[in-house]
Amino acid sequence: MNTAQETKWIHRIRLYGSTKDADSLVRAYYDEIYIFAARQVSDRELARDLTQEIFISMLRSLGSYQEKRSSFRTWLYRIATNKIIDFRRKASPDAIPLEEMDETETVDYVGRIDYENNIAHAEFLKKIEHYVSSFQSDVQQVFRLHIYGGQTFPEIAVLTGMPEASVKSKYYRLIKQVRREFYDEYTEIVRS
Repeated sequence: MNTAQETKWIHRIRLYGSTKDADSLVRAYYDEIYIFAARQVSDRELARDLTQEIFISMLRSLGSYQEKRSSFRTWLYRIATNKIIDFRRKASPDAIPLEEMDETETVDYVGRIDYENNIAHAEFLKKIEHYVSSFQSDVQQVFRLHIYGGQTFPEIAVLTGMPEASVKSKYYRLIKQVRREFYDEYTEIVRS
């Protein structure tokens, strides 16, 4: 994405309320944000609805976007992540604090779940998504931005305002819990 063009669009949207520039900005990121949402809800119609909500929210809050704090793309992913967390919160409202999870067990396998290319195991991934959705929103945000948004830990730290060490800690503790929770099922899938 050409950041100079993006900056012009944002400026004209803010200054003049330009619908043409708003349309250009949305089109520039639509496919990327749709894929981000679709990976997390695995329902195309729902992903389209969430994508629309994300862009409506982006346009409504564009006045608060600060170029000095983060790139537009990073800021947009934060909005997208929060919308998806809100959606998930409605589906399972009781959040589990990560600090309450048992950390004394060790996980003795190192296999990583392939979230992007595992269409054959969609039901398994839905279970994991449901499980992750039960955690506090800050933990979900780190997970979603890293796994589905491809954001690095330093980028997530800037985006969330958390220290990078906290971002990494939240992510790896959650991954440890996911592995612990789904070890048997994961092992069975790998064998098949």
